[in-house]
Amino acid sequence: MLSAMPVAPSIPLPMPVQTLLWYKRPTELMSFCRARYGKSFTLKLPTFKVMLTSDIDAIRTIFAARPDEMHAGRFNRVLRPLVGESSVLLLDGPPHMQRRKLLLPAFHGERMRFYGRTMADITARILAGFPEDEPFALHRYTQEITLEIILRTVFGAEEGAQLSELRDRIRRALSNSSKLGVFLPLLYLSQHPELDAERPWRWLLRGRDAIDELLYRQIAARRAAPDRAARADVLSMLLGARDEAGGGLSDVAVRDELMTALAAGHETTATALAWAVERILAHPEIYARLRDEVRALGSDPDPERVQALPYLDATIKEVLRLRPIVPIVGRYLQKPYTLGGYDLPAGASVAACIYLAHREPELYPDPEAFKPERFLNVAPDPAAWLPFGGGIRRCIGFAFALYEMKIVLAALLARCEFTLATPGPVRIVRRAVTFWPEGGARIRARRAA
Repeated sequence: MLSAMPVAPSIPLPMPVQTLLWYKRPTELMSFCRARYGKSFTLKLPTFKVMLTSDIDAIRTIFAARPDEMHAGRFNRVLRPLVGESSVLLLDGPPHMQRRKLLLPAFHGERMRFYGRTMADITARILAGFPEDEPFALHRYTQEITLEIILRTVFGAEEGAQLSELRDRIRRALSNSSKLGVFLPLLYLSQHPELDAERPWRWLLRGRDAIDELLYRQIAARRAAPDRAARADVLSMLLGARDEAGGGLSDVAVRDELMTALAAGHETTATALAWAVERILAHPEIYARLRDEVRALGSDPDPERVQALPYLDATIKEVLRLRPIVPIVGRYLQKPYTLGGYDLPAGASVAACIYLAHREPELYPDPEAFKPERFLNVAPDPAAWLPFGGGIRRCIGFAFALYEMKIVLAALLARCEFTLATPGPVRIVRRAVTFWPEGGARIRARRAA
């Protein structure tokens, strides 16, 4: 029997069991709850209780809510130890809008042409190190590619000892933070800021502090650089950004936005690329069509021509529908609210469930099938296609991520032949806040003739 609650049906399992399933079997848990309780249900976790919904009308309401009605920053506080207090992800209300306005020019789609050649060259260099005719985990290499792209185009790091040290420190810190035994304490820490300086938690933050040392050095050097205004990297743009009153960002704010770009754009894009290759290779007819479209541009395609490829664009959007990297986007209610037919009190948390919304059959017929044709020359409904969230909180870097995925995937398809190393579907597993292909998407590669 379900306990009577003034909100959506609550899962009748002990909290420890719900927590274990949420972190170990999240897709199975969500699918079971959708089948049994409908489009909205309540999940209990150690630090908070959240109503998940895949109802499109409720999702539209969440994304259209005013800043004084729902806050996203508090819901994102699990990222606070990494991205910092002043990250745009953690801000709400007027401070969020002011920061977003400052950041948007740095990630606007028109700026991508400055980054395309760099992205393609990085991909080609790392691709040259792929093992040939041997099974390997692709995710390891897509991580290298996306990290290098961020270091070059966002951080503005240049070849040398400092770049090598920054790269190594970021790898170690992100590897540690993705482990479940670390992530769960960070989840608790995110809801208890008073524990930030307590000794038992400091070991979790040492990797971040090591990165910060190099980042602040990079920021200081760039502020003093005479050619800063002529540079195209995001760091230089952040240092030059000004609000209506002429004020700029402090070093701490710049650092926080650099770490936000890293947290939001490195692991997520690397994982999306690994999923893309896995899904494409599992469907030979899609692989053949996509490969032919890309190779018609030559072995080293021009980035701008790559961006115009319709089937590549549709395939990436379908990958992000079927394998969304982040499963939910949430809000905390600032006042009592009715959502999806349920009355919720102030302080309650709600979340658009991306994974389930992307599988609603009235939105996507035959939802489990991988069909790029769904998006061929069709713009996605922003309330039904949610890999980057929605509304005023949609990921600022979404254009950057889509552009990067096209460049990297096109380079892979143009230069290599791939096969899956393991037959059958790859299971979706959790890796910190992301949904990851178990085993890292194991494939075999051979250089194209």
